[in-house]
Amino acid sequence: MRKIIHIDMDCFYAAIEQRDDPDLANMPVAVGGSPDGRGVVSTCNYAARRFGVHSAMPAAQARRLCPELIFVKTNMVKYKAESTKIREIFHRYTELVEPLSLDEAYLDVTDSPHCHGSATWIAQSICKDIADETRLTASAGVATTKFLAKVASDWNKPNGIKVVLPEEQMSFIDQLPVKKLYGVGKVMTAKLESMDIFDCKELRQVELNVLIKKFGKTGKYLYDLCRGVDKRQVKPRSDRKSLSVETTFSENLSEWQDCENTLHRLISNLSRRLGKTDKIEKIRKVYVKVKSEKFEIHSAESISIGLDIPLLVRLLKRLREQYPEPIRLMGIGVRFPQTPPKDQYQQIDIPF
Repeated sequence: MRKIIHIDMDCFYAAIEQRDDPDLANMPVAVGGSPDGRGVVSTCNYAARRFGVHSAMPAAQARRLCPELIFVKTNMVKYKAESTKIREIFHRYTELVEPLSLDEAYLDVTDSPHCHGSATWIAQSICKDIADETRLTASAGVATTKFLAKVASDWNKPNGIKVVLPEEQMSFIDQLPVKKLYGVGKVMTAKLESMDIFDCKELRQVELNVLIKKFGKTGKYLYDLCRGVDKRQVKPRSDRKSLSVETTFSENLSEWQDCENTLHRLISNLSRRLGKTDKIEKIRKVYVKVKSEKFEIHSAESISIGLDIPLLVRLLKRLREQYPEPIRLMGIGVRFPQTPPKDQYQQIDIPF
């Protein structure tokens, strides 16, 4: 039986900027690029979200939705420094901390002696420590699995805690839309809804063989998850699965020579980043992606032993032949082999 906490900072980048600049108080704030260029919103506060602004949105579109929106340039040095402080707080309570990004992490507090071993009290104490020491707020989810803890952390945002007790687990899951299941995106959601499956209670009524016939191995995954079965462990040092670099252009690129020159600059940047790791000999795939002027993303990848530059050139050429329209973004990356655990899931039915 495990006790998992998922901590998610509230509007992390924007909250830091508002904390540091009193003039931004009560104003809609977005952190990211300029709306006058090709900027993209990295994150925004809740005042901005009420207008429909969200992360990854083009800054110009965000400005149209919210004319009063204040844009602040991204300051990753400052955000990383705050993230380091927050992770130090996590480690006061457990060494089993798995960061997902600068602003969220999983914690396994099953064996933590703090707060009389109560995961609920530990989550409350962590959020209080963060507020006292950084003047930022965090939301937390507490459950027996990573999947449920992550869903729960979004339940009472901002600055809230949601605890899913084992005896409440199935009633909590039943009310969840299928899109809340970990790994279920827009395409899978649409397929499930075409089968008149809109929530987890409806999904749980579908027999395993039907799901496997429709979705293959993913069918077993869906069958397990809507029953609360998730054995993924909190991994303090999870292996990196990929490494990538990308760039957005101030003007769209159309000419092959310009695209090829950009590709070689990206390869140089990626090579430098790989040089700081021990991964360069472990590369098993390379890929190229482009985003068109219509914001359509296209990609091509291939098996590769090491960073194969001629192969990357061929992949880009293939993309340009298939999708010749001007592009606003180009990226390249590499993938490393992963060793999946033998048993990915197990039923958890022990009292919390």
